[in-house]
Amino acid sequence: MSHSHHTPTVKMGLPIPNSKLGMWLFLGTEIMFFTAFIGSYIVLYFGSPGWPTDTHVTHINVIAGGINTFVLICSSYAVVVAHEAMGQRNFKRAWAWLAGTFVLACVFLGIKGLEYKGKFDHDILPGHIAETDQQAIDKVVNEMNLALDDWLNELIPGEEPPHAKRIALIEEIESDETDESRKETLKDFRRLDRQFNQLRDEVVDNKLTLPQVTHRLEDLRHIAYIETISGKVMVGVFDDGTLGAHGHEEEDHGEAHSETHAPGAGDTDPDRPQLAEGQVAIRTDGEWTTLPADQVTTKYFLYQDVLSSVHHPQPILYGNIFASTYFLMTGFHAIHVLVGMILFGLVLMQGPRLNEQWTDWVENSGLYWHFVDLVWIFLFPLLYIIPGI
Repeated sequence: MSHSHHTPTVKMGLPIPNSKLGMWLFLGTEIMFFTAFIGSYIVLYFGSPGWPTDTHVTHINVIAGGINTFVLICSSYAVVVAHEAMGQRNFKRAWAWLAGTFVLACVFLGIKGLEYKGKFDHDILPGHIAETDQQAIDKVVNEMNLALDDWLNELIPGEEPPHAKRIALIEEIESDETDESRKETLKDFRRLDRQFNQLRDEVVDNKLTLPQVTHRLEDLRHIAYIETISGKVMVGVFDDGTLGAHGHEEEDHGEAHSETHAPGAGDTDPDRPQLAEGQVAIRTDGEWTTLPADQVTTKYFLYQDVLSSVHHPQPILYGNIFASTYFLMTGFHAIHVLVGMILFGLVLMQGPRLNEQWTDWVENSGLYWHFVDLVWIFLFPLLYIIPGI
């Protein structure tokens, strides 16, 4: 009588699916990847005395970061529920919770996009940040020069160099065939161009401090034309809302007889009249006139749009290193969020066809998503909270 012996098959390796093992190994490399970034940031932060911490300067939005933290925590919970539903073969419920995770990821990136927009609007970008007063002054001069060149190219199209276009602009102003409306626009350019040349010359001669340059820039942004019962007047706006007129400019061979320096926050005038409700005051040639507000209409701010590309001069010590580390860490994290959204999106595309074959996919995608959330748990205090302590 023969006896057959059945030898059980020996399975080598860990008692988990290969897909999950691969995901854990991949996450191990990701941990090392982000640890290098976080470690570098910590070394730079503690090794740079004077690291920027004022959120009004760095435009770090702590509330937005806190909301995003809550959003990601909620998304991790949604992934757990979706995975549980997959195990229970309740695929419709799993799909719904994965859709919620996808929506929360979109919310996270939307908020992060608004934060990035704030950085771009204030030019808080690597390599763009002035770290000393002189660098901030030079940046204002360079940006004003570019703004004027752009305006000049709009007024006088063509490939000619700027100095040739300026000559053509003067000839057009002096021509009797030029339309009066266009002539006024060309004169507006010349006024600002003269102001810029004066500013640049004073900067070259080291006659201006950063506060003075800042004050001059804000003055130019607040120049406006207004219509009054007595005609059009060029004015600057005081901080208290009163209007200080520049007076009427007379030109002689391209030179202005009167200096057009707008009134600013530092101006004081003991003769300025006390205003009743509904009144405004206009100063022309040193004389104040009080008028009802409904008789004065601000037509437009003359140079506000032209100078919109000139950023407020704010030196930030170690600002370029700060911006580099901020965008490096949050940028790579955002890329990982996008990858997670792709993983979930492939599942959501199945719609009613979603079945048990996607269970491991959802589980492994969930592991990846939890890692992405965990990275943000480290980034949020490092970038948003600790610098302000």
